[in-house]
Amino acid sequence: MENIQQKKSMPLLGDKFPEMTVQTTQGIIELPKAFAGKWFILFSHPADFTPVCTTEFVAFQKRYDKFKELNCELIGLSVDQVFSHIKWEGWIKDKLGVEIQFPIIAGTSEITETLGMIHPKKGTNTVRAVFVVDDKGIIRLILYYPQELGRNMDEILRIVKALQIADKNNVAMPANWPNNELVKDHVIIPPAADVKTSKERLEQAKTGEIECYDWWLCHKKL
Repeated sequence: MENIQQKKSMPLLGDKFPEMTVQTTQGIIELPKAFAGKWFILFSHPADFTPVCTTEFVAFQKRYDKFKELNCELIGLSVDQVFSHIKWEGWIKDKLGVEIQFPIIAGTSEITETLGMIHPKKGTNTVRAVFVVDDKGIIRLILYYPQELGRNMDEILRIVKALQIADKNNVAMPANWPNNELVKDHVIIPPAADVKTSKERLEQAKTGEIECYDWWLCHKKL
């Protein structure tokens, strides 16, 4: 019963990000309030002073400006205490020449269990989780990676950009966007929901307003 209750408490896509007060390397932060009006990515890592996690933090930091251009902030998390995070940040700066500028949360059991971040077969370590939260505090995407697999930060950047474009233009994004094998950098027009619209789509295709493989698979360039 306990496991079922924990699973039910975990947030799902479309849920509001759970309100929580967290201790970070940049002081106490209230989530999601601290990032009101901004997108943010909360990502967890198994532990400080570990090889894969170190490569990930460097990769995130090197793309931090690109995330900020998308009105998107970063915040890390592991079960390590703040003093460990600070020491690890210092090591990364001294040894690798990269200064970590985003906050890192000292994860408590309550936080990690609420977000489903504890790896069930590897003690108290957190999995490599990624929560993409929009500017209204809604969870738009959740990814979980095993400890042995580092994340692709360019893909996470692509996710944020694609979601923002989809929201703004009421479209969907094809596989591998913006380099799709069928429609290249075009976006997908939502399928017609009635006969009238399906016919209109084909007429639009004749005039070159949009392009269609059929009435239910239409695309256009933004």
